[in-house]
Amino acid sequence: MDIQEVKELAKGLRREIIESSYATGKIGVHIGPALSAADYLAFLYGKQMNVSPRMVGDENRDRFVLSKGHAYTALYSILTLRGFFSQEEYRANFMTDGGLYPAHPVKQLEKGIECSSGSLGMGVSFAVGKALAAKKKGLSYKTYVLMGDGECNEGSTFEAFASAAQYKLDNLIVFIDHNGYQQDGTTEEVMNIPFLPMLNSLGWKVVEIDGNDIDAIEKAFAEHKDNSGSPFAIIGKTVKGMGVSFMEGVNSWHHASMNEEQYKQAMEELK
Repeated sequence: MDIQEVKELAKGLRREIIESSYATGKIGVHIGPALSAADYLAFLYGKQMNVSPRMVGDENRDRFVLSKGHAYTALYSILTLRGFFSQEEYRANFMTDGGLYPAHPVKQLEKGIECSSGSLGMGVSFAVGKALAAKKKGLSYKTYVLMGDGECNEGSTFEAFASAAQYKLDNLIVFIDHNGYQQDGTTEEVMNIPFLPMLNSLGWKVVEIDGNDIDAIEKAFAEHKDNSGSPFAIIGKTVKGMGVSFMEGVNSWHHASMNEEQYKQAMEELK
């Protein structure tokens, strides 16, 4: 995909997030955290990662780990749009009893879901293991991670960051979705972590960008192609609920359901 097609994919991804969330009825869905990360996922699956439905059994496929498992709607939606499973299958199995796509992902390699996640801090540790395994086995794949800023409150994330630097995992790329909110309030109020100096001090290569700007995401990857000996982190300053005006920066949309009027307005704005 060229960069304009990636931007269109991001718009389609946001529409699919809204459509599938509304289709659950009155069941609350984590909408805000999914929308803030949509641009990164569109870039990864549209341009950056070596993945496709045909490669699910290929040892050298790139791995994607959704460490912030509560952005499950974004992951399921991008996998649907990229052909890993159909929209019909997704809708029939999303947030249903015994369905394949519950609230928080369950590992299903044949569907492109590399990791069961939801326990915050666990996904990035899993990703460190995947990146280390590639080094040990001489495999060429890279491991990409999507983390939440509030998730980094977990002590296990610091251990994972330190381990990645210790083992020189230059095949590990982490995106911190720094939308400034977590379930209980702002990240600044709950635990204000200095991501950039912390990661730099551990030996990571780090860049801070507008995480909702696909051009900036592309530039970050282009300028850090050679990360020899160091893991790479992108601190993406994003907007929770990005793309839907009444959700943007409103933390009550961390987990909520839409009424018909809100759904129609959201879809109109995402045309």
